[in-house]
Amino acid sequence: MAKQKPSMVFRIGSVSGSIFEHEVDGESGKRTIRSVSLQRRYKDGDETKYSSSFGIADIPVAIRVLQVAQQKIEDAEAEVSLE
Repeated sequence: MAKQKPSMVFRIGSVSGSIFEHEVDGESGKRTIRSVSLQRRYKDGDETKYSSSFGIADIPVAIRVLQVAQQKIEDAEAEVSLE
């Protein structure tokens, strides 16, 4: 199975957020469900690695990334298609 690509990725400092979209069939037709993945980038020697664990200094940035993700998702869900 191919790995799904995010519909949007954004980063503040070493913390990044990725928004994924999933189409589901519901009672009222197709619907888009969005989810957010949060990660922190760090260096281990010359190698770049990623973690879903955050230290105390990373938390304010992680909160801000989640706030940006929330706004992006709210904006996308507020759009109305006139088709």
